[in-house]
Amino acid sequence: MENRPDMFCYQCQETARGKGCEVRGVCGKQAATSARMDLLLYAVAGISAINRALRGMQLASAEASHTVIDSLFTTITNANFDNDSLDDYIRRAFEVKQHLLGVAKENGVTLPELPQIEFFATPDEADKYEPVTGVLAETNEDIRGLKQLAIYGCKGMAAYARHAANLGYEDSEVYSIIENAMAETARTDIGVDELLSLVLNVGDGGVKVMALLDKANTGSYGNPEITKVDIGVRDRPGILISGHDLKDMEELLEQTAGKGVDVYTHSEMLPAQYYPAFKKYPHFAGNYGNAWWKQTDEFEKFNGVFLFTSNCIVPPRKGCTYLDRVYTTGVVGMPGTHHIETGHDGKKDFSEMIEHARRCQPPTEIEHGEIVGGFAHHQVIELAPKIIDLINRGKIRKFVVMAGCDGRFPSRSYYTEFAEALPEDCVILTAGCAKYRYNKLPLGDIEGVPRVLDAGQCNDSYSLVRIALALKDALGVESINDLPIVYNIAWYEQKAVIVLLALLSLGVTDIHTGPTLPAFFTPDILKVLQEKFNIATISTVENDIATLINN
Repeated sequence: MENRPDMFCYQCQETARGKGCEVRGVCGKQAATSARMDLLLYAVAGISAINRALRGMQLASAEASHTVIDSLFTTITNANFDNDSLDDYIRRAFEVKQHLLGVAKENGVTLPELPQIEFFATPDEADKYEPVTGVLAETNEDIRGLKQLAIYGCKGMAAYARHAANLGYEDSEVYSIIENAMAETARTDIGVDELLSLVLNVGDGGVKVMALLDKANTGSYGNPEITKVDIGVRDRPGILISGHDLKDMEELLEQTAGKGVDVYTHSEMLPAQYYPAFKKYPHFAGNYGNAWWKQTDEFEKFNGVFLFTSNCIVPPRKGCTYLDRVYTTGVVGMPGTHHIETGHDGKKDFSEMIEHARRCQPPTEIEHGEIVGGFAHHQVIELAPKIIDLINRGKIRKFVVMAGCDGRFPSRSYYTEFAEALPEDCVILTAGCAKYRYNKLPLGDIEGVPRVLDAGQCNDSYSLVRIALALKDALGVESINDLPIVYNIAWYEQKAVIVLLALLSLGVTDIHTGPTLPAFFTPDILKVLQEKFNIATISTVENDIATLINN
């Protein structure tokens, strides 16, 4: 491909000019990193196609499925910026694929004719093969957009599947859906209609994997409960844990007990505060800071060490003071930081990080007070009689689902302004880091029911579905779409994509999303989604209040 860009990526909401990053990712991803990720995904498509064929003969490899989900997860936005780490993933992927080919040959398994199956390369050949492995290798923009939509949904599924697997919960059907989707996107003869069906099948998988992760989290740590969370600081050194992995949270709390350091949550780890199992630790402090994108400023004031357990890491600014105090684990990678591997016993040793923290100064306070959360499906369903009564008495007119992601763009102030403009008889249902745009506003309550009900992390959007289904039954309506619930969702990365696809697979219509529509939604794709689901983007606060609330 002549005059091709240095890279091409349009998987997140902040992609350059709303079209695609071609020189360097807005996230900080370099072209060499992007090429490695494309090569890894190409290998994953091959692994998926072979393992799918083996699954039909009861020969599927669990190791291959784990390789698929970890490879997809590490390519998600703001997860891995470390080329050496990605090289390891690439080498491992091709080793796994070579093994699968041997198993297929030994058992006479017929494989589809896909170039991804026989293709092999080394990490240093990533740029060389970019015209073949990259997003732009698919020249039809509609086909490309739908393939990428399916792949991005698979990335979100993979993230949730990994978190569940870390707690010992796995579902082969989830792996089957991911591998089928990745294999189908490798086809050159697949059409728009088949891809639309594939995308909705990925959405079905999204519901399944979020249910699985909910079962894993609640089965391990209890049902989230209404909790007041301190946003101030204590007078001891601290560890700030970010990301989504509750297994890492558990092991860190166990290992820091009695060590003279406090553990704080950051961004998407805030909902760990709501689980009963973690409340027994007196050194489990409150939540420090806000959404992920503010970390380059806020981390300068924390003074302690940082642990990233999943995506949402931001490349530090040049000259920052905290890079050497950053620790990563799982699929996360960042040059200049310390990486903690899982040991042979399946556990992680955080001792080096803990000793590092003990040498640090206590955090500098950046805000004080408290926020309230813990409104996952079990807790809200317990409140159902009161909520139904408030609805029947006209005290609650509508619920507004404002789940999803936060981001850097100034246009995201829309969500703060929308929350402030909501009539006082409306209640926000939220999950994910989008909550940081409004969870500290003085919005009050309706006869004791807070006007912001935080269900938890982005994966806890499943709770919002469970709540909607419970309300449907309680109110005796035929469909979720007949409920007094509207959807105004903010998206940023691929876990928000799988949440959207999950909602579509359940038949939810009239979803507003923003601050912009995905760049991979071509006009033709958008037309189909509008016809089938009436998807729309946000406009102005005034117009959207009129459309969503006052209609």
